[in-house]
Formats: sequence, structure tokens, C-alpha cells
Amino acid sequence: MALFEDLKVWQLSQELTVEIYRLLHQNNDYGFKDQIQRASVSIMNNIAEGSESGSDALYLKFLKIAKGSCAEVRSMLYLSKELGYCTNEDVMNLIDKTLFISRSLNRLILYYQQKNA
Repeated sequence: MALFEDLKVWQLSQELTVEIYRLLHQNNDYGFKDQIQRASVSIMNNIAEGSESGSDALYLKFLKIAKGSCAEVRSMLYLSKELGYCTNEDVMNLIDKTLFISRSLNRLILYYQQKNA
């Protein structure tokens, strides 16, 4: 298994997390902000934890959790737009990134599922 730092999907998820933190740093809805930040951190951390698990089965589990967290971030981004926390442009940019990350995670999941079939 590659080091998680070398995985493009981990690098992109880290960039997404940093962008979310920066975008919402002055937001006073602490419950919302905490939830979306935790979900974004969960993407990158589950990729990292899975890659170091030493087992393809565990790696798959963590990749699926990361993919779910990515969907959670995307869902919350739509809500942030509706609540006026972010501009449409910012939200659509971040949604595009979550979709790319989700597709990348899906390819990784399929690879490990086929490898172990």
C-alpha cells in the first residue's frame, strides 16, 4: 500500500478541508461549522487510517467511511448556500471538489474489491 501522503485523493481531501476551514472561519454558527469541519477532516483521516491498517478489508471499510463523509460535506455545502453562509460560487467550487474526491474514492474502493474477489 502506498503512503497516504502520496495518494492524490488524500491530498485533495486535505485541500478541501483547508478551504472549508478558511471559508467558514468567521462563521458564528458553531454547530454547523463544527459539523462540516469534522466531516471534512473525517475524509482525509479515514483515508490515512485505512492506508495504515495493514489489511485490504480494513482499508475498504475506511475508504467507504471517507466516501460517506464526503457526501455529508456535500450535503452541508448545499445547506450553507441556502443559509447564506457561502456564495453560490464558493459552494459550487467545493461541491465539484467533493464530487471528484467521491469518484476517486469509488475507484479505489472498486480496485480493492476486485483485487480481493
